[in-house]
Amino acid sequence: MPIKVTDLTYVYDEGMPTEQVALQNVSFQVEDGEVLGIIGHTGSGKSTLLQHLDGLLRPNSGTIEIGDTDITKHGVSMVDIRKKVGLVFQYPEYQLFEETVEKDVAYGPKNLGLSEEEAAERAREAVTLVGLDFEKIRDRSPFELSGGQKRAVAIAGVIAMKPQVLILDEPTAGLDPRTHDDILNIIRTIHQRTGNMIILVSHNMGDIASIADKVLVMDTGRSVAYGTPLEIFSREEDLKEIGLDLPPVTRFCKKLGIEETVLTLDEAVEKIKEFIGA
Repeated sequence: MPIKVTDLTYVYDEGMPTEQVALQNVSFQVEDGEVLGIIGHTGSGKSTLLQHLDGLLRPNSGTIEIGDTDITKHGVSMVDIRKKVGLVFQYPEYQLFEETVEKDVAYGPKNLGLSEEEAAERAREAVTLVGLDFEKIRDRSPFELSGGQKRAVAIAGVIAMKPQVLILDEPTAGLDPRTHDDILNIIRTIHQRTGNMIILVSHNMGDIASIADKVLVMDTGRSVAYGTPLEIFSREEDLKEIGLDLPPVTRFCKKLGIEETVLTLDEAVEKIKEFIGA
């Protein structure tokens, strides 16, 4: 189910003294099964764009085609769209509210009209998919879990609805390094198991370089670049001009004098071996 965004424009408080253009003529396309990384400094329009893809905001102009449906047209059922597109907000653990993990994860499937038994099975599958032991935590309060477990449970609550597109807004924000890696591995596992499209916003260039098939660069509400991680992170000067940096491993290799754009730790190991003649 591809997504095609064409000339998307959105203005906050249009016609008011506080009017602000949040998105301006944004265009890109994501193919089914791809992982799209979206990068840009704070205020570049990333989160506003995500809310359009889930139908939470309606643009002033432009179109968003999800599969065969233009969701910007009047009369389109947003309920149907949200069955296909799951959005995980930044700090999703703040939205946990049920008395047990099982009830919290099963809440979404129940709202889709599934039976108690079907919703419970969806909860079991989703909690297991994010790497947690369902039997051990099913009856625990989500508020008793560690920070990383809470975030994993919150993600499970979205994937339990089995969306065809999973959107994550800064899913590793505020986490310690180990938990950060755990959440990133959960995202990789979800993609490997489901094969669905994932759209990921992150300030962490290393995460984007390691997981994305395509990268969209946002700046002041505009889409200023779109391509593979190699294409995007080969444009160091262009990124610096809009306040972005290279992935840490890429910067490290450049400091060593390795001219090629290196994006992952495994690549770096091989290139360093070549460089020193090992």
